[in-house]
Amino acid sequence: MKKSIGKILLVLVPLIIALILLYPTYKASKLEKLKQQYLEQARKAKNPQDSLEIIEKFEKAYGQELLDARANRIKLGLDLRGGMYVTLEVDVLKMLEESAQRDAIDDIFMEVLEKTKQDAKNSDEDVVDIFKRNFDQIARPKKKFLSDYYDFGGSAAESEEDIIKKLKENAQESIDQALQVIRQRVDKYGISEPTIQKIGQRRILLELPGVTNEREMRQLIQTTARLEFKLVRNDENLVAAFYKIDELLKKEKQISKGLPNVPEDTTKTSPELKSADTTKAQSITKDTTQASNRIDTAKQGEQPDTTDPYAGLSQEEKSKRYLEDHPFTTLFITNFLPPNAERTQYQRDVRFYNASQVPKGEYDFEIFEDVWNKFEAIINRKEVRALLPYDVEILRGAKPNIVKDNKGKEFKIYSFYALKREPELTGEVITDAIATFDPTTNQPIVTMSMNADGADKWARITGANIKKRIAIVLDNLVYSAPVVQQKIVGGNSQITGMSSADEAKLLKIVLKAGALKAPVQIIEERIVGPSLGEDSIQRGVQSLLIAAILVLLFMMIYYSLAGIYANVAVIINVLLIIGIMAAFQGTLTLPGIAGIILTIGMAVDANVLIYERIREELEKGRSIRSAIDEGYTKALSAILDSNITTFITGLILYFFGTGPIQGFAMTLMIGIITTLFTAILISKALFQITLNLGKTNISFGQPKAVSSL
Repeated sequence: MKKSIGKILLVLVPLIIALILLYPTYKASKLEKLKQQYLEQARKAKNPQDSLEIIEKFEKAYGQELLDARANRIKLGLDLRGGMYVTLEVDVLKMLEESAQRDAIDDIFMEVLEKTKQDAKNSDEDVVDIFKRNFDQIARPKKKFLSDYYDFGGSAAESEEDIIKKLKENAQESIDQALQVIRQRVDKYGISEPTIQKIGQRRILLELPGVTNEREMRQLIQTTARLEFKLVRNDENLVAAFYKIDELLKKEKQISKGLPNVPEDTTKTSPELKSADTTKAQSITKDTTQASNRIDTAKQGEQPDTTDPYAGLSQEEKSKRYLEDHPFTTLFITNFLPPNAERTQYQRDVRFYNASQVPKGEYDFEIFEDVWNKFEAIINRKEVRALLPYDVEILRGAKPNIVKDNKGKEFKIYSFYALKREPELTGEVITDAIATFDPTTNQPIVTMSMNADGADKWARITGANIKKRIAIVLDNLVYSAPVVQQKIVGGNSQITGMSSADEAKLLKIVLKAGALKAPVQIIEERIVGPSLGEDSIQRGVQSLLIAAILVLLFMMIYYSLAGIYANVAVIINVLLIIGIMAAFQGTLTLPGIAGIILTIGMAVDANVLIYERIREELEKGRSIRSAIDEGYTKALSAILDSNITTFITGLILYFFGTGPIQGFAMTLMIGIITTLFTAILISKALFQITLNLGKTNISFGQPKAVSSL
């Protein structure tokens, strides 16, 4: 038995690893069904508060588990799930036309554009290169130069090479901008596991699982990006409104539970400020300094009541009571900046008892990603909106901060902002944006330029809002909220505070969303309905099972006990293929299932080669142990040759194919690797375990079993 321990582990360890890798897929499936049950209960709830509590109950109990399981499960392609394929093309020609000086455009220039349009239809060549070639053929013989049409603010002697270089930069930025805007919109739409990638020089491929509303999705993708500059209103009035929302939700909860209302004056007590020991505040700490000595009341003429409503309670009971009394403001972290204080002097995670005790100053808000949906559902309720300042809207930041708990687990925290509803300025006035580095501090910065009309407005806006924040908003997400340090004249501004060059590049792309004129066109779209997807899954699984059963039956009948061992190796092989795809977040498609079926055939083919060699050795009179060793040795070269050549074919299909062909090739290549492992090592290990346990003969389907002696 001791001789067999290593062989047993060789068989069991891959099987256990495959099952572990596939467990998140099983778990995600179960939790998604459970989530649907909770959502159905929420729809049937009597009031919005009960509905939110049902959803929150699921999120608290299973939310993180579901996210983790989804992140590690095997993905299903659109042909299995149903959804929408979209191929987009960025109209670089439109950018070339819009970049030219309006009064310089003539018939010669339009002829060049038209010829470029015709040539670009059947080519993936860079559009700017095609444009330059046609310009040289059509316009240059007529004594026209690129500098006659383009002026990017450089010197009068700007070379043709400089103009072409700038046009190429603008074309690339147009594609980057389109990618960023589309990714943001698709994420906001709530599509699970979308695929968004650039293909070729100017095209973007979208795979949107679960999307069947063609009209709505087309509108979402093709709508022009809206860039806005809005004043930030994170002030005491907003925070006071948040505490009024607490009172509303508390009363609703009491009514839903049939409890009597608590008189309002018992909750009007002084606030306390708490220093956050952790990112998620769950308790209230008694501050030795009276809050009334360091705050101003939000309501003029009203004297604060400094009574502690939780006096005499234990710390644990205080925390519990505070959470019950403040169901809204405990969803997020509130940071406070007193008037005239430096921006580095924010007081972290401040807590108040009620709206009347909110001090004047500037506030900053942070919220965990898994809480945002609940927060948004609350503030979108009609009765809640009535409590918020009428001229503000609340928008989330575009980029999260990543924090870790004591166990190293990562969480995403977003900032959110209250912004003046009407924008001060829109993106149409921006002419250029550049991501660079400050020469004095070597920190990443972004400089932006505006046209004359925008420069005049910007000077007025910045002059009236010195030391205040102005948010840069693209499609209702805040990408930055810099502080105005001084009045800015001339339309040239510098934005600082970026943490990295990548963040500066992203902000540059966002700023140019209103300046670059390269619309996105849908050139191909296909929809796979959910029912067709389900039918594809059923037929795909059926074909896989039928192929597997027929092959396994053949091996078992033709090779007897040896065939059973081959079947075990094949089953482990299939589990490993799917497990590896799940581990690397691969996508299983119908061509992928075809690849698995082909792999089953190749795995069996390897076993057939080995077993026929073993039979030949047995006919020569060798013992069973010697015949097995010789059979595996002599068959190895043929197995390697066939699998390596097939693997090379798979590589070619993967690198030169697209979409379904790549899915087939990837599954095939993974299958070849696992086949070599299972057919050569695992099946041989099973034979060796059998012989080590004392079995003296093994049937390979030959007329008579041969002794091991």
